[in-house]
Amino acid sequence: MIKEFNPEQTDRIIEMAWEDRTPFEAIEFQFEISEAEVIELMRKELKFSSFKLWRKRVNSGVSHKHLKKRSDEISRFKCSRQRAISHNKISKR
Repeated sequence: MIKEFNPEQTDRIIEMAWEDRTPFEAIEFQFEISEAEVIELMRKELKFSSFKLWRKRVNSGVSHKHLKKRSDEISRFKCSRQRAISHNKISKR
């Protein structure tokens, strides 16, 4: 069962899910939804072909969507310009 989000929240979750540097843990921290719920949301909101591309990207070695798989050189999960880009509450810390 997926939680209900307003359009802005849904857009932000999708944006964060597409970003390579944003791990699922950051999405869970901000929106209180699990990786499985993010996948369900992406499946529901994206076109089938876009969803397939996203899943392939997340499951490939390119993505850093899981903190345990990411390099020790990456110490944060947000862009230095993120505060100026969005209203993400993590960026306002």
